[in-house]
Amino acid sequence: MQYAGKWSKGDRVAVVSLSSGMLGEDFCSHTIEIGVKRLKEYGLEPVFMPNALRGVQYLQDHPEARAEDLKTAFLDDSIAGIICAIGGDDTYRLLPYLMEDAEFIQAVHKNPKLFTGFSDTTINHLMFYKLGLSTYYGPNFICDLGELAEEMLPYSKRAFESYLEGNELREIVSSEVWYEERTDFSRAAIGTERKAHREEHGFELLQGSEVFQGALLGGCLDSLYDILTSTRYADEKEVCGKYGIFPEKEAWKGKILFIETSEEKPVPELFRKELCALKEKGVFDAVNGVLVGKPQDEAYYEEYKDILIKVINKRELPIVYNVNFGHAIPRCTLQYGAMAKVDMRRQKIYLM
Repeated sequence: MQYAGKWSKGDRVAVVSLSSGMLGEDFCSHTIEIGVKRLKEYGLEPVFMPNALRGVQYLQDHPEARAEDLKTAFLDDSIAGIICAIGGDDTYRLLPYLMEDAEFIQAVHKNPKLFTGFSDTTINHLMFYKLGLSTYYGPNFICDLGELAEEMLPYSKRAFESYLEGNELREIVSSEVWYEERTDFSRAAIGTERKAHREEHGFELLQGSEVFQGALLGGCLDSLYDILTSTRYADEKEVCGKYGIFPEKEAWKGKILFIETSEEKPVPELFRKELCALKEKGVFDAVNGVLVGKPQDEAYYEEYKDILIKVINKRELPIVYNVNFGHAIPRCTLQYGAMAKVDMRRQKIYLM
């Protein structure tokens, strides 16, 4: 795997809209102001790619424009990294424009850049993983840099700061608090704090060894299910299959699978189906362990635990639940392909 360097003061960082184009809508103008201010406070120069602010409808109609922005960012030697605006649900539509573009693929190999985002960005991450680039399942522009509270949420802020040179994060621990998702994202909500709760569970070992290790691989469970079943878009499975986006069983061998549910909060029966789709691909027979993200707003918290154990049905496979990544608020960052050691005796995940 290729690993991109960390960011330093003065670096130019591209902002791209690879899924939803909401960053370009008027209702996000204050989010841009907040996010730009915070990036500049870190000494970084935000660069919005030409199509990143074209809005929801334009980017929905023009996946090639989204792909062009990603390619442009990789071809620009002055850009050190790439931040996704937010997720969405159709970034798979970029694959034909990127995976059949020799110039883009060469640029990824020659100019690796730090890339961060989560949710539907899972498909972008798996594309880069196939191309040999290690990326970060972590903070994005709207949800993290654009947080409406007076400050970025401390736990998420520390995760974002790990992208900066000299701020490497070697240990992941459970956040002491978790936050409910907002219902008001308007300009009027600037400066308001999220509703916070004390974390009562911490990382939960549902079964298996207290200590295990492996390279990290995974993403949003809802997105993985869509890749494998075409439940959301009729051609998604075919397109993703054509480019080998979902790793083959051999690629999962010895890995730590990380999965988490989206803001759609899948009902227990759908959660079961999503896990079964991974089981049918042999993932649980290959991996060394599983990290499961905290459900947003703790939706179906206990139900998910029971389903995980019953569907995986492999008593010796370690399953650690309630980890702060993805749609959980706050969120840490997980690096694709990086080695991790999970030690539940110490309630820590060590990044090696």
